[in-house]
Amino acid sequence: MAEKWLIGVDLGGTTTKLAFINLYGEILYKWEIPTDVSNDGKNITLHIAKSIDQKLGELGHSKSEVIGIGMGAPGPVDLSSGVIFEAVNLGWREPYPLKDLLEVETSLPAVIDNDANCAALGEMWKGAGNGAKDLVCVTLGTGVGGGVITNGDIVHGISGAAGEIGHITSLAEGGAPCNCGKTGCLETIASATGIVRIAKEVMDAEPSSGELVAVLKETGLVTAKDVFDSARRNDAIALKVINIVALHLGIALANIANTLNPEKIVLGGGVSKAGGVLLNPVKEQFLRNSFPRVAQSTEISIATLGNDAGVIGAAWLVKNKIYQS
Repeated sequence: MAEKWLIGVDLGGTTTKLAFINLYGEILYKWEIPTDVSNDGKNITLHIAKSIDQKLGELGHSKSEVIGIGMGAPGPVDLSSGVIFEAVNLGWREPYPLKDLLEVETSLPAVIDNDANCAALGEMWKGAGNGAKDLVCVTLGTGVGGGVITNGDIVHGISGAAGEIGHITSLAEGGAPCNCGKTGCLETIASATGIVRIAKEVMDAEPSSGELVAVLKETGLVTAKDVFDSARRNDAIALKVINIVALHLGIALANIANTLNPEKIVLGGGVSKAGGVLLNPVKEQFLRNSFPRVAQSTEISIATLGNDAGVIGAAWLVKNKIYQS
C-alpha cells in the first residue's frame, strides 16, 4: 500500500509555499509558486490546485494517495467553516469561503487556519516545541504574529482572532501608530520595522558616533540586521535599541505566560535570527516581570523550522482534523 501523504500550504501575499508531507511530519517534496493577488485574489485557489496536480504528475503519484490539504492563511479564520474573515493583502476584504473553494478546486478535503497558528503547530510537532502541549509561538518579522497552543491544540477564541500578540498594547499611553488603528502595539516595537523606527528615533535624539550611525551615514538607511550586527560589536546606540525592544517584548511575554503558564515560548520569524543578542535580554526582562512559578517553568527558545514551520503545521491540521477525525 502506498504511503499516504498530507499537503501543507503556507499562503503568503507574495509567494505560496507548498509541500507533500508524510504522517510523521517529514517533508517529502516542497516548492513555491507566486501568489496571484490580481482580480481580488480570485485565482489563488485555482493556481494552487493546478500546481498540486502538476507536481503529483511529475512525481508519478495520484490524488488517491493524498489524505487532504491544510492551509495557513494571513488573517483571522473560522476553523469550522474555513472562512477567512479578512486578508486585505490578498484582495479579500470581506469574509471569504477559502475552505469551500479550495475543496472544489482540488477535490480534496481541506482545513484552514491562520498562518501564525500553523507555524506554532509546526514548531510544536517537529520544531523547538519538541512535543510540548502548552506552547506560545511568537513570530517576529515585518509584523508580529502569534499562535497559542493549550493541551495540544490551537486556541482560536470566539471570532478566530486569538493569538494576536502583535497587538498587545505595550505602552500605557502613546506610542507609535499601528496598522490596526491603535497606537503602542507590540508590533510597532518588536518587529523589524519597529526596530528600525526606534533606531532612527534614538539616533535623532542623541547625536553621536558609532558603527550604527556610520552605517546610516554611508547607506542612508539601517536595517534590523544592522542593529543586531552592531550590537554584537558593542555599539552603544544599537545596544540601547535592543534594550528598548527587549523591555517591551519581555514584559509582553511575561504577561502572556502569567495568563497561560506555557511550557515553552518559541520566538520565530526573521528577527529571531538575531539569536542571543536579542534572546538574552528578552529572557532577563521575562524573568524580571513574570510570576516566580511561571518564570521557573517556562522556557524561551528560538524556533528551529524556519520557513518550513507553516507547511508542517498545516499538514498537522490534516493529520489531526481530517485523518484522525
